[in-house]
Amino acid sequence: MVERKLLILFGSQTGTAQDAADRIGREAKRRHFQCRVEALDSYDVANLINELLVVFVCATTGQGDPPDNMKMFWRFLFRKNLPPSSLCQLDYAVLGLGDSSYPKFNFVAKKLHKRVLQLGGNPLLPVALGDDQHDLGPDAVVDPWLLALWDKILALYPLAPGLEIISPDVRLPPKYALHYLAEDSLHPDDGLLQPAAPRAVPSDLHPFAARMVSNQRVTAESHFQDVRLIEFDVTGSGITFSAGDVVMIQPQNCPEDVQQFCQLLRLDPDRRFVLKPTEPGTSLPALLPQPCTIRHLVTHYLDISCVPRRSFFELLSYFSMNELEREKLQEFSSAQGQEELYSYCNRPRRTTLEALWDFPHTTSAIPPEYLLDLIPRIRPRAFSIASSMLAHPDRIQILMAVVRYKTRLSKPRCGLCSTWLASLNPEQGDVRVPLWVKKGGLKFPYDPDTPVIMIGPGTGVAPFRAAIQERVAQGRRGNCLFFGCRQKSKDFYCRAEWEELVTKGFLTLFTAFSRDQEEKVYVQHRIRENRRLVWELLSRGAHVYLAGLCCRMPVAVAEALQSVLQLEGGLSPSEAEEHLAALERSQRFQAETWS
Repeated sequence: MVERKLLILFGSQTGTAQDAADRIGREAKRRHFQCRVEALDSYDVANLINELLVVFVCATTGQGDPPDNMKMFWRFLFRKNLPPSSLCQLDYAVLGLGDSSYPKFNFVAKKLHKRVLQLGGNPLLPVALGDDQHDLGPDAVVDPWLLALWDKILALYPLAPGLEIISPDVRLPPKYALHYLAEDSLHPDDGLLQPAAPRAVPSDLHPFAARMVSNQRVTAESHFQDVRLIEFDVTGSGITFSAGDVVMIQPQNCPEDVQQFCQLLRLDPDRRFVLKPTEPGTSLPALLPQPCTIRHLVTHYLDISCVPRRSFFELLSYFSMNELEREKLQEFSSAQGQEELYSYCNRPRRTTLEALWDFPHTTSAIPPEYLLDLIPRIRPRAFSIASSMLAHPDRIQILMAVVRYKTRLSKPRCGLCSTWLASLNPEQGDVRVPLWVKKGGLKFPYDPDTPVIMIGPGTGVAPFRAAIQERVAQGRRGNCLFFGCRQKSKDFYCRAEWEELVTKGFLTLFTAFSRDQEEKVYVQHRIRENRRLVWELLSRGAHVYLAGLCCRMPVAVAEALQSVLQLEGGLSPSEAEEHLAALERSQRFQAETWS
């Protein structure tokens, strides 16, 4: 009989694709498949030619880019020298997870599906395009697609005689066994962040423990939003970067939340344990020390502040001895209960910790060995670097808005990373933050004579501060910045710095203070007002950059630029649209937006 092996490979940035891949893995185990779930870059891609059955699950990031943990796979797959019959024995399916509010919706999944087909793969189903914008989220597409997928797979690989699909009522074993150590065994220095190994370039597996040098509020105390300019010392790390690059910061849970979690689950935070995989081939969690304390696990690893996903409630329902709680958990994990779950969790942004409070009988019965199946790991957060090494050697600065907002829940919602960073005070001792640097999406011109037009409302100005510092240090003029904020007196970040550069002739600055007059004025209005200069710079080969929040602003800016091309360049509306698209293709117009 043919071996029933299924490989599930995922590319995930925020954890949604990994969660979907894990779900398919659980469903495969119920159907008695030998199943491996791996990140695409952890998998040896040269083995793909030997695989018979693979499901790819991938997200799309930024401007249609693959997630970080599939970039090497992506480069390999698109090598020109791969023969067109390379994957002729492969049956495959691709599940994409995206957001239709972005222009390149599910671009990576579509491209992957097409490329595997070009290399001879046999698609079991059309590519599935999950959409975050759907009322029921990606599951609206994923649920029916998975039913169809299992029909196809079981037709190719039927169950052995006498075997049946394991009932959904049966709890699958955990990924790891957790063994508590005797109280009197030796204690290592737990919770200390180890610096990166000597000569190892800091990365997600080896972050550098950077010292926080300063943590300065740059908005007026009376302003509704707290924005910080934070500086880190990276001396001795081997970190190098240029304008447009990004610093990744690994946050941690606050001590109050850790204490609450341990109390709810009746865990002793100082108990020490080791993990052992329950199946061969499963690797241990990379960032957890062995042995480890419960406190370290909850503080540095378990994302107890994230909004829990459907899979959380599904697994939680297995531990429930309380009929009322179990019924509610089962409803939340059913296809029919997704609207209810959305109202309970996603709309008010309820955290995992808060959800556990709402199911106290179930929560106190959670076996500790299931914690790593139940709660995802804390993901690093990305920040545009707001400084240049040429101006500030061995330093990294970020411009960070502290995330805090109200929903219908009484307690304000707080961003995990920004709240943690804002709470740190380097004047009260040695404060260390785990970080590393990765290449960003914005690439600035090498030619010193190329002018640049930078459009950065709010904290979107961060990468442009790095670029301007870098270009000024190299003696480059031709820097034009459009900056927007609410009020000149309250959130005009880096004002003194910009004004000094204007005086010295290094910077042309246009500001839009939206709330300082009756009519709201935004950066797109300033672009239209200064269309002659914008056109002149474009005619001289200027590169245009845009960064900031991806709500209406990017569309409004694109329309303003098209209007410049029409009014000053004499192009028709369709020609202006095509001209802007051509600038984008040639990387003369680059955008980096976030939600």
